[in-house]
Amino acid sequence: MVGESQKPKTLLIVGGGTSGWMAATLMASRWPDIKVRLLESENIGTVGVGEGSTPHLKIFFDTLGIAESEWMPRCNATYKNGIYFSNWSSVPGFERYFHPFPAQTDDLTMPLFFKHIQVRRRGSPVTPHPDHYFLESYLTRNNLGPIAAESFPFNMAYGYHFDAALLGKFLAAKAEALGVERIEGAVSQVQLNEVGDISRLQLDDGRTVAADFFIDCTGFKSLLLQDALQVPFTRYRDNLFNDAAVVLPTDAALEITPATESIALSNGWAWRIPLRNRCGNGYVYSSAHLSADQAETELRQHLGLQDGVVSARHLQMKVGVVQKHWRHNCVAVGLSQGFIEPLEATALALTFNTIMQFIKRFEDGDFSGRYQDEFNREIGAKFSGIRDYIVCHYKVNQRTDTAYWRDNAANNALSDSLQAVLHLWRHSDNFAADMRKYNLEGSYQAKSWACLLAGYGLFPELDAKASLAPENGRGEMTELAEFIRRCGLNFTNHNQLLAAHGVT
Repeated sequence: MVGESQKPKTLLIVGGGTSGWMAATLMASRWPDIKVRLLESENIGTVGVGEGSTPHLKIFFDTLGIAESEWMPRCNATYKNGIYFSNWSSVPGFERYFHPFPAQTDDLTMPLFFKHIQVRRRGSPVTPHPDHYFLESYLTRNNLGPIAAESFPFNMAYGYHFDAALLGKFLAAKAEALGVERIEGAVSQVQLNEVGDISRLQLDDGRTVAADFFIDCTGFKSLLLQDALQVPFTRYRDNLFNDAAVVLPTDAALEITPATESIALSNGWAWRIPLRNRCGNGYVYSSAHLSADQAETELRQHLGLQDGVVSARHLQMKVGVVQKHWRHNCVAVGLSQGFIEPLEATALALTFNTIMQFIKRFEDGDFSGRYQDEFNREIGAKFSGIRDYIVCHYKVNQRTDTAYWRDNAANNALSDSLQAVLHLWRHSDNFAADMRKYNLEGSYQAKSWACLLAGYGLFPELDAKASLAPENGRGEMTELAEFIRRCGLNFTNHNQLLAAHGVT
């Protein structure tokens, strides 16, 4: 391990792709006096499971001072207000819901949402569907992008859709402009010193590359952290069944929706990600419930591509997390540290969070391993919190059409925290307040949990004797709808926004 108060002179990132080049740009810009190099092989492809992000990607670009007008056109990128979930629920009126990103207007609209959730739980026929309560949902329904006129005084968080391969190339150019040295080659052997640190890498052509500190971005193989340093990997197979995906592109839509769509199918779900030049489509499924051929056939039927002219790409997913993300003089970033299926597009958020937390903890410890344990606990908690939220999508489904959905609903391999959230949803008189009271707001806030659970229609039967008094809904909903509509007047059509920002 790098000694106390000893700043490394050389840092080697092993593996490129989006994660590797994100690490390279952030570390090179933060530590200009450290020689940052990146080793990658052109013969090793990237997984590229998803092409969507959370708002963390905007924070990443803002941190580096890179404008949207610079990177978005080069990566065929579009804006993303959130995610539509379709066919996950069989409750009438709740067949589809939208999970929006945060906005400052939530402070004005969310209290009524939580009030009506509680009223509906008591059997009163108010409107608890989350799509009525948030500006981001309104924008998406009306195909409006997330950037408002300057006179609009509220901020909006948003993500992007993008071509992952092009983004990696863009970031590589940025990193090299910062002085990052790219080395072409593939690792054949990892050499350790007498205290267990990585000392150098043997390449397949006989060269060796040494460094003081190493960043493992070698994907699911995790050649450094899991293979060489023998850090165990914990699979999430007990509560996340999906372990495979099949991917097919389709032509770009004329009207580009500022949202990802997740559509439940027979044994998993299909994504639809709208880019400028195409739509990215894929089917994430459980290989224990469906064969690869069956999955491809179902996806082709879903997309209307039965002719087979467009070739499909099949992927295997190693779903789980390492027990330690930082060990000795190595930190894993991206797929090498873990992967939670792409349902909420959290991969790059975890990558960015890992890099930034490592930078902070490494500096706080004067470039030693002093805060290694704290870092590992923090990143581990991020993975656990996201896993709980993803698991909840499957656990609370009410579909009975296939064994896959029945098995997910019957699954009781739930964490204590997820069980606590579900208990509060059923029994709390103030869901949002109790989420905070019991420290259950971690990777996701009460708003997101409520959108999921209310979006599925998880409420008791209506009280046949209850009536909708004006104070319990009608007047408030009319005022809310008008407020949101008038807010929406400050936003632009998504296609027009892309054109105005140079994304043409």
